[in-house]
Amino acid sequence: MAKSSIPHSLIQRSISRRRIGVATGLGALAGLGIAFWGIGHDASADTPAVQAPPVVVTSTAVKRSDVPIYLTGVGTVTPNQSVTIKPRVDGQLDKVAFTEGQDVTAGQLLAQIDPRTLQAQLAQAQAQQAKDQAQLANANLDLQRYTRLSKEDATTQQTLDTQRALVAQLDAAVKTDAAQIAYAKVQLGFTTINAPISGRVGARLVDQGNIVHATDTTGLVVINQIDPISVVFTLPEAHVPDINQAAGRDQQGLPVTAIRRDSDQVLGKGKLVLVNNQIDTTSGTVQLKASFPNPQHMLWPGQYVNARLRLGTHTGALTVPAPAVQRGQSGTYVYVIDEHTVARMQPVHVALIQDGVAVIDKGLAAGQRVVVDGQYKLKPGARTVESKPASAPAARRGEATDLAMNQVDDGVGA
Repeated sequence: MAKSSIPHSLIQRSISRRRIGVATGLGALAGLGIAFWGIGHDASADTPAVQAPPVVVTSTAVKRSDVPIYLTGVGTVTPNQSVTIKPRVDGQLDKVAFTEGQDVTAGQLLAQIDPRTLQAQLAQAQAQQAKDQAQLANANLDLQRYTRLSKEDATTQQTLDTQRALVAQLDAAVKTDAAQIAYAKVQLGFTTINAPISGRVGARLVDQGNIVHATDTTGLVVINQIDPISVVFTLPEAHVPDINQAAGRDQQGLPVTAIRRDSDQVLGKGKLVLVNNQIDTTSGTVQLKASFPNPQHMLWPGQYVNARLRLGTHTGALTVPAPAVQRGQSGTYVYVIDEHTVARMQPVHVALIQDGVAVIDKGLAAGQRVVVDGQYKLKPGARTVESKPASAPAARRGEATDLAMNQVDDGVGA
Protein backbone atom coordinates (compact mmCIF):
# COMPACT_ATOMS: atom_id res chain seq x y z
CA MET A 1 0.00 0.00 0.00
CA ALA A 2 1.24 3.48 -0.88
CA LYS A 3 1.88 5.88 1.94
CA SER A 4 0.06 9.24 2.10
CA SER A 5 1.91 12.29 0.90
CA ILE A 6 0.32 14.56 3.69
CA PRO A 7 2.53 14.93 6.71
CA HIS A 8 1.17 13.52 9.99
CA SER A 9 1.77 16.76 11.86
CA LEU A 10 -0.43 18.69 9.43
CA ILE A 11 -3.33 16.31 9.95
CA GLN A 12 -3.11 16.65 13.73
CA ARG A 13 -3.20 20.46 13.55
CA SER A 14 -6.36 20.37 11.32
CA ILE A 15 -8.23 18.11 13.76
CA SER A 16 -7.30 20.37 16.69
CA ARG A 17 -8.65 23.48 14.91
CA ARG A 18 -11.99 21.74 14.21
CA ARG A 19 -12.42 20.72 17.87
CA ILE A 20 -11.74 24.28 18.98
CA GLY A 21 -14.34 25.65 16.53
CA VAL A 22 -17.05 23.26 17.68
CA ALA A 23 -16.40 24.07 21.32
CA THR A 24 -16.52 27.79 20.57
CA GLY A 25 -19.85 27.43 18.73
CA LEU A 26 -21.44 25.46 21.56
CA GLY A 27 -20.32 28.04 24.06
CA ALA A 28 -21.81 30.84 21.98
CA LEU A 29 -25.16 29.05 21.73
CA ALA A 30 -25.22 28.43 25.47
CA GLY A 31 -24.54 32.08 26.17
CA LEU A 32 -27.26 33.18 23.80
CA GLY A 33 -29.81 30.86 25.53
CA ILE A 34 -28.85 32.22 28.95
CA ALA A 35 -29.29 35.74 27.68
CA PHE A 36 -32.75 35.04 26.33
CA TRP A 37 -33.77 33.26 29.57
CA GLY A 38 -32.60 36.23 31.59
CA ILE A 39 -34.59 38.64 29.46
CA GLY A 40 -37.74 36.50 29.73
CA HIS A 41 -37.30 35.95 33.45
CA ASP A 42 -36.92 39.65 34.11
CA ALA A 43 -39.99 40.45 32.01
CA SER A 44 -42.17 37.89 33.78
CA ALA A 45 -41.00 39.11 37.15
CA ASP A 46 -42.17 42.61 36.35
CA THR A 47 -45.61 41.53 34.88
CA PRO A 48 -48.41 40.58 37.40
CA ALA A 49 -50.17 37.16 37.01
CA VAL A 50 -53.38 37.18 34.93
CA GLN A 51 -56.38 36.41 37.18
CA ALA A 52 -59.39 34.36 36.02
CA PRO A 53 -62.40 36.55 35.19
CA PRO A 54 -65.29 36.44 37.70
CA VAL A 55 -68.17 34.05 37.06
CA VAL A 56 -71.48 35.70 36.26
CA VAL A 57 -74.16 34.35 38.64
CA THR A 58 -77.57 35.23 40.03
CA SER A 59 -77.92 35.15 43.79
CA THR A 60 -80.53 35.83 46.42
CA ALA A 61 -80.67 36.20 50.18
CA VAL A 62 -81.77 33.45 52.55
CA LYS A 63 -85.12 34.50 54.02
CA ARG A 64 -87.30 33.57 56.94
CA SER A 65 -90.94 33.01 56.05
CA ASP A 66 -93.98 30.94 56.94
CA VAL A 67 -94.20 27.95 54.60
CA PRO A 68 -97.35 25.82 54.39
CA ILE A 69 -96.89 22.05 54.67
CA TYR A 70 -98.59 20.16 51.84
CA LEU A 71 -99.15 16.56 50.85
CA THR A 72 -100.14 16.02 47.22
CA GLY A 73 -101.84 13.00 45.68
CA VAL A 74 -103.64 12.14 42.48
CA GLY A 75 -107.41 12.16 42.86
CA THR A 76 -110.61 11.55 40.94
CA VAL A 77 -113.60 13.86 41.04
CA THR A 78 -116.75 12.02 42.10
CA PRO A 79 -120.31 13.28 42.62
CA ASN A 80 -121.38 13.75 46.21
CA GLN A 81 -124.42 11.62 45.40
CA SER A 82 -125.25 9.56 42.33
CA VAL A 83 -128.72 8.11 41.79
CA THR A 84 -129.91 5.86 38.95
CA ILE A 85 -133.60 6.52 38.39
CA LYS A 86 -135.41 3.21 37.85
CA PRO A 87 -139.11 2.40 37.46
CA ARG A 88 -140.70 0.65 40.46
CA VAL A 89 -143.82 -0.51 38.61
CA ASP A 90 -144.47 -1.97 35.18
CA GLY A 91 -146.15 0.10 32.52
CA GLN A 92 -145.77 2.27 29.47
CA LEU A 93 -143.58 5.37 29.77
CA ASP A 94 -146.10 8.08 28.93
CA LYS A 95 -143.97 11.17 29.55
CA VAL A 96 -140.33 12.23 29.91
CA ALA A 97 -140.28 15.57 31.73
CA PHE A 98 -136.57 16.37 31.67
CA THR A 99 -133.98 17.45 29.11
CA GLU A 100 -130.66 15.67 28.90
CA GLY A 101 -127.97 17.56 30.82
CA GLN A 102 -130.55 19.59 32.75
CA ASP A 103 -130.09 20.71 36.34
CA VAL A 104 -132.98 19.43 38.45
CA THR A 105 -134.07 19.99 42.02
CA ALA A 106 -135.28 17.44 44.55
CA GLY A 107 -138.97 16.64 43.97
CA GLN A 108 -139.04 17.80 40.35
CA LEU A 109 -141.07 15.65 37.92
CA LEU A 110 -138.88 13.46 35.72
CA ALA A 111 -141.19 10.92 34.11
CA GLN A 112 -144.75 9.57 34.11
CA ILE A 113 -145.80 5.93 33.67
CA ASP A 114 -149.30 5.00 32.50
CA PRO A 115 -151.31 4.92 35.79
CA ARG A 116 -154.62 3.45 34.59
CA THR A 117 -154.01 -0.14 35.66
CA LEU A 118 -153.03 0.88 39.16
CA GLN A 119 -155.92 3.34 39.39
CA ALA A 120 -158.29 0.46 38.66
CA GLN A 121 -156.66 -1.67 41.36
CA LEU A 122 -157.07 1.16 43.83
CA ALA A 123 -160.76 1.52 42.98
CA GLN A 124 -161.24 -2.22 43.42
CA ALA A 125 -159.66 -2.13 46.87
CA GLN A 126 -161.78 0.82 47.87
CA ALA A 127 -164.94 -0.99 46.73
CA GLN A 128 -164.02 -4.09 48.70
CA GLN A 129 -163.48 -1.94 51.78
CA ALA A 130 -166.93 -0.36 51.39
CA LYS A 131 -168.52 -3.81 51.14
CA ASP A 132 -166.74 -5.10 54.23
CA GLN A 133 -167.61 -1.95 56.17
CA ALA A 134 -171.30 -2.45 55.39
CA GLN A 135 -171.19 -6.06 56.56
CA LEU A 136 -169.35 -4.98 59.69
CA ALA A 137 -172.03 -2.40 60.48
CA ASN A 138 -174.81 -4.99 60.11
CA ALA A 139 -172.90 -7.49 62.25
CA ASN A 140 -172.51 -4.89 64.99
CA LEU A 141 -176.30 -4.29 65.01
CA ASP A 142 -176.96 -8.02 65.27
CA LEU A 143 -174.47 -8.23 68.10
CA GLN A 144 -176.32 -5.52 69.99
CA ARG A 145 -179.63 -7.38 69.56
CA TYR A 146 -178.17 -10.69 70.63
CA THR A 147 -176.67 -9.03 73.69
CA ARG A 148 -180.11 -7.74 74.80
CA LEU A 149 -181.76 -11.10 74.14
CA SER A 150 -179.07 -12.87 76.10
CA LYS A 151 -179.83 -10.73 79.15
CA GLU A 152 -183.46 -11.82 78.86
CA ASP A 153 -182.48 -15.47 78.33
CA ALA A 154 -184.07 -15.28 74.88
CA THR A 155 -181.01 -16.61 73.04
CA THR A 156 -178.19 -18.97 73.71
CA GLN A 157 -174.70 -18.01 74.75
CA GLN A 158 -173.34 -19.82 71.70
CA THR A 159 -175.27 -17.56 69.34
CA LEU A 160 -173.92 -14.49 71.11
CA ASP A 161 -170.33 -15.75 70.92
CA THR A 162 -170.67 -16.59 67.24
CA GLN A 163 -171.91 -13.09 66.49
CA ARG A 164 -169.01 -11.54 68.36
CA ALA A 165 -166.56 -13.62 66.29
CA LEU A 166 -168.25 -12.51 63.09
CA VAL A 167 -167.89 -8.85 64.09
CA ALA A 168 -164.17 -9.34 64.80
CA GLN A 169 -163.73 -11.14 61.47
CA LEU A 170 -165.38 -8.36 59.50
CA ASP A 171 -163.41 -5.73 61.41
CA ALA A 172 -160.18 -7.48 60.34
CA ALA A 173 -161.41 -7.58 56.76
CA VAL A 174 -161.98 -3.83 56.81
CA LYS A 175 -158.44 -3.30 58.11
CA THR A 176 -157.11 -5.55 55.35
CA ASP A 177 -159.00 -3.47 52.83
CA ALA A 178 -157.43 -0.32 54.25
CA ALA A 179 -153.98 -1.86 53.85
CA GLN A 180 -154.79 -2.86 50.28
CA ILE A 181 -155.90 0.69 49.53
CA ALA A 182 -152.71 2.11 51.02
CA TYR A 183 -150.62 -0.32 48.95
CA ALA A 184 -152.53 0.56 45.79
CA LYS A 185 -151.98 4.25 46.44
CA VAL A 186 -148.24 3.69 46.91
CA GLN A 187 -148.05 1.71 43.68
CA LEU A 188 -150.03 4.39 41.91
CA GLY A 189 -147.63 7.00 43.27
CA PHE A 190 -144.73 5.11 41.66
CA THR A 191 -146.16 5.97 38.26
CA THR A 192 -145.03 9.54 38.88
CA ILE A 193 -141.22 9.66 39.07
CA ASN A 194 -139.69 12.67 40.83
CA ALA A 195 -136.04 13.59 41.38
CA PRO A 196 -134.88 12.26 44.77
CA ILE A 197 -131.90 14.68 44.89
CA SER A 198 -130.81 17.93 43.31
CA GLY A 199 -128.20 17.58 40.61
CA ARG A 200 -127.63 17.23 36.90
CA VAL A 201 -129.27 14.54 34.78
CA GLY A 202 -127.26 12.64 32.20
CA ALA A 203 -128.26 11.00 28.96
CA ARG A 204 -131.81 9.63 28.65
CA LEU A 205 -131.63 5.84 28.76
CA VAL A 206 -135.26 5.03 27.79
CA ASP A 207 -137.41 6.92 25.30
CA GLN A 208 -141.02 7.87 25.77
CA GLY A 209 -143.49 5.16 24.69
CA ASN A 210 -141.41 2.17 25.79
CA ILE A 211 -142.68 -0.41 28.24
CA VAL A 212 -140.63 -0.29 31.43
CA HIS A 213 -140.41 -2.86 34.21
CA ALA A 214 -139.46 -2.78 37.84
CA THR A 215 -136.82 -5.41 37.09
CA ASP A 216 -134.99 -3.26 34.50
CA THR A 217 -131.32 -2.78 35.41
CA THR A 218 -130.42 0.18 33.19
CA GLY A 219 -132.90 2.67 34.62
CA LEU A 220 -134.27 5.80 33.00
CA VAL A 221 -131.52 8.32 33.75
CA VAL A 222 -128.67 9.01 36.21
CA ILE A 223 -128.60 12.11 38.44
CA ASN A 224 -125.23 13.27 39.77
CA GLN A 225 -124.93 15.87 42.50
CA ILE A 226 -122.08 18.12 41.36
CA ASP A 227 -122.51 21.06 43.73
CA PRO A 228 -121.10 20.30 46.21
CA ILE A 229 -118.79 17.69 44.71
CA SER A 230 -116.12 15.35 46.07
CA VAL A 231 -112.54 14.41 45.25
CA VAL A 232 -111.25 10.97 46.25
CA PHE A 233 -107.44 10.71 46.38
CA THR A 234 -104.74 8.55 47.92
CA LEU A 235 -101.55 9.20 49.89
CA PRO A 236 -98.78 6.88 51.10
CA GLU A 237 -99.49 5.08 54.35
CA ALA A 238 -96.44 6.70 55.99
CA HIS A 239 -98.36 10.00 56.15
CA VAL A 240 -101.36 8.61 58.04
CA PRO A 241 -100.06 9.55 61.55
CA ASP A 242 -99.28 13.11 60.38
CA ILE A 243 -102.72 13.44 58.79
CA ASN A 244 -104.54 12.18 61.87
CA GLN A 245 -102.50 14.45 64.12
CA ALA A 246 -103.20 17.49 61.95
CA ALA A 247 -106.90 16.59 61.70
CA GLY A 248 -107.08 16.41 65.47
CA ARG A 249 -105.80 19.98 65.73
CA ASP A 250 -108.20 21.33 63.06
CA GLN A 251 -111.76 20.35 63.89
CA GLN A 252 -113.16 22.32 60.92
CA GLY A 253 -111.51 19.99 58.41
CA LEU A 254 -108.07 20.22 56.83
CA PRO A 255 -107.96 22.44 53.72
CA VAL A 256 -107.68 20.64 50.38
CA THR A 257 -107.00 22.30 47.03
CA ALA A 258 -107.87 20.69 43.69
CA ILE A 259 -105.40 21.57 40.90
CA ARG A 260 -105.43 20.72 37.22
CA ARG A 261 -103.08 17.92 36.21
CA ASP A 262 -101.63 19.80 33.21
CA SER A 263 -101.12 23.19 34.88
CA ASP A 264 -101.14 24.98 38.22
CA GLN A 265 -104.73 26.22 37.81
CA VAL A 266 -106.72 25.94 41.02
CA LEU A 267 -110.10 24.33 40.33
CA GLY A 268 -111.54 24.46 43.82
CA LYS A 269 -110.87 24.69 47.55
CA GLY A 270 -112.56 22.38 50.00
CA LYS A 271 -112.28 20.46 53.25
CA LEU A 272 -111.16 16.95 54.11
CA VAL A 273 -114.19 14.87 55.16
CA LEU A 274 -112.83 11.32 55.26
CA VAL A 275 -109.69 9.38 56.08
CA ASN A 276 -110.55 5.81 55.26
CA ASN A 277 -110.51 3.43 58.21
CA GLN A 278 -108.17 0.95 56.52
CA ILE A 279 -104.93 1.09 54.52
CA ASP A 280 -104.90 -0.67 51.17
CA THR A 281 -102.29 -3.37 51.72
CA THR A 282 -101.87 -4.03 48.00
CA SER A 283 -100.74 -0.48 47.24
CA GLY A 284 -99.62 0.79 50.66
CA THR A 285 -101.86 3.84 50.41
CA VAL A 286 -104.79 5.28 52.31
CA GLN A 287 -107.88 6.70 50.65
CA LEU A 288 -109.07 10.21 51.52
CA LYS A 289 -112.10 12.23 50.47
CA ALA A 290 -112.63 15.98 50.33
CA SER A 291 -115.79 17.98 49.65
CA PHE A 292 -115.75 21.09 47.44
CA PRO A 293 -118.32 23.79 46.69
CA ASN A 294 -118.66 23.78 42.92
CA PRO A 295 -120.99 26.60 41.78
CA GLN A 296 -118.99 27.26 38.58
CA HIS A 297 -118.73 23.54 37.75
CA MET A 298 -114.94 23.72 37.50
CA LEU A 299 -114.82 20.18 38.86
CA TRP A 300 -116.55 17.43 36.90
CA PRO A 301 -117.24 13.79 37.77
CA GLY A 302 -114.54 11.47 36.46
CA GLN A 303 -111.94 14.25 36.15
CA TYR A 304 -108.37 13.56 37.31
CA VAL A 305 -106.87 16.28 39.51
CA ASN A 306 -103.98 16.82 41.90
CA ALA A 307 -105.32 17.05 45.44
CA ARG A 308 -103.15 19.11 47.78
CA LEU A 309 -103.79 18.54 51.48
CA ARG A 310 -102.50 21.21 53.85
CA LEU A 311 -101.31 19.83 57.19
CA GLY A 312 -100.00 23.01 58.79
CA THR A 313 -97.34 25.72 58.50
CA HIS A 314 -93.59 25.94 59.03
CA THR A 315 -93.35 29.17 61.02
CA GLY A 316 -90.21 31.27 60.45
CA ALA A 317 -88.53 28.67 58.25
CA LEU A 318 -85.29 29.44 56.36
CA THR A 319 -86.12 29.37 52.66
CA VAL A 320 -84.20 29.57 49.39
CA PRO A 321 -85.32 29.06 45.80
CA ALA A 322 -85.31 25.36 44.95
CA PRO A 323 -82.78 25.78 42.05
CA ALA A 324 -80.17 26.90 44.59
CA VAL A 325 -80.00 23.40 46.08
CA GLN A 326 -77.46 21.13 44.39
CA ARG A 327 -76.79 17.45 44.96
CA GLY A 328 -73.38 15.83 45.14
CA GLN A 329 -71.79 12.63 46.34
CA SER A 330 -71.78 13.85 49.94
CA GLY A 331 -75.36 15.15 49.90
CA THR A 332 -77.11 18.44 49.22
CA TYR A 333 -75.27 21.75 49.19
CA VAL A 334 -75.53 25.36 48.01
CA TYR A 335 -72.98 27.90 46.84
CA VAL A 336 -72.72 30.76 49.34
CA ILE A 337 -71.20 34.10 48.33
CA ASP A 338 -69.20 35.83 51.06
CA GLU A 339 -68.52 39.53 51.53
CA HIS A 340 -65.62 39.33 49.08
CA THR A 341 -67.90 37.92 46.34
CA VAL A 342 -66.09 34.58 46.58
CA ALA A 343 -68.19 31.42 46.25
CA ARG A 344 -67.87 28.49 48.60
CA MET A 345 -69.74 25.21 48.92
CA GLN A 346 -71.99 24.94 51.96
CA PRO A 347 -73.57 21.56 52.90
CA VAL A 348 -77.23 21.94 53.88
CA HIS A 349 -80.10 19.75 55.03
CA VAL A 350 -83.36 20.22 53.12
CA ALA A 351 -86.54 19.69 55.13
CA LEU A 352 -88.84 19.87 52.10
CA ILE A 353 -89.16 21.33 48.63
CA GLN A 354 -92.50 22.53 47.27
CA ASP A 355 -93.78 25.24 44.96
CA GLY A 356 -90.22 26.06 43.90
CA VAL A 357 -89.11 26.83 47.47
CA ALA A 358 -86.69 24.76 49.57
CA VAL A 359 -86.94 24.81 53.36
CA ILE A 360 -83.47 24.53 54.96
CA ASP A 361 -83.26 23.41 58.57
CA LYS A 362 -79.46 23.11 58.83
CA GLY A 363 -76.46 24.78 57.21
CA LEU A 364 -77.61 28.35 56.48
CA ALA A 365 -78.46 31.55 58.30
CA ALA A 366 -80.88 34.31 57.38
CA GLY A 367 -79.31 37.02 55.22
CA GLN A 368 -76.65 34.87 53.55
CA ARG A 369 -76.55 35.05 49.77
CA VAL A 370 -76.82 31.85 47.78
CA VAL A 371 -76.38 31.28 44.05
CA VAL A 372 -79.56 30.35 42.20
CA ASP A 373 -78.23 30.49 38.63
CA GLY A 374 -74.77 29.86 37.19
CA GLN A 375 -73.69 27.15 39.63
CA TYR A 376 -72.43 24.86 36.89
CA LYS A 377 -69.61 27.35 36.17
CA LEU A 378 -68.51 27.64 39.79
CA LYS A 379 -65.75 26.05 41.79
CA PRO A 380 -65.04 26.68 45.49
CA GLY A 381 -63.04 29.89 45.79
CA ALA A 382 -64.15 31.33 42.45
CA ARG A 383 -64.84 35.04 42.27
CA THR A 384 -68.39 35.99 41.22
CA VAL A 385 -70.19 38.97 39.79
CA GLU A 386 -73.94 39.50 39.92
CA SER A 387 -75.70 39.25 36.56
CA LYS A 388 -77.65 42.25 35.34
CA PRO A 389 -80.32 42.03 32.67
CA ALA A 390 -79.22 43.81 29.47
CA SER A 391 -81.40 46.59 28.07
CA ALA A 392 -83.11 45.99 24.73
CA PRO A 393 -80.83 48.29 22.60
CA ALA A 394 -77.68 46.86 24.20
CA ALA A 395 -78.73 43.24 24.03
CA ARG A 396 -77.43 42.67 20.51
CA ARG A 397 -74.16 44.48 21.17
CA GLY A 398 -73.57 42.31 24.21
CA GLU A 399 -74.17 38.97 22.50
CA ALA A 400 -70.60 38.60 21.20
CA THR A 401 -69.11 39.76 24.50
CA ASP A 402 -71.31 37.39 26.51
CA LEU A 403 -70.34 34.50 24.27
CA ALA A 404 -66.63 35.24 24.72
CA MET A 405 -67.10 35.61 28.49
CA ASN A 406 -68.92 32.29 28.67
CA GLN A 407 -66.14 30.60 26.78
CA VAL A 408 -63.56 32.04 29.16
CA ASP A 409 -65.69 31.07 32.18
CA ASP A 410 -66.08 27.54 30.89
CA GLY A 411 -62.33 27.31 30.53
CA VAL A 412 -61.81 28.44 34.10
CA GLY A 413 -64.45 26.08 35.43
CA ALA A 414 -62.82 23.18 33.64
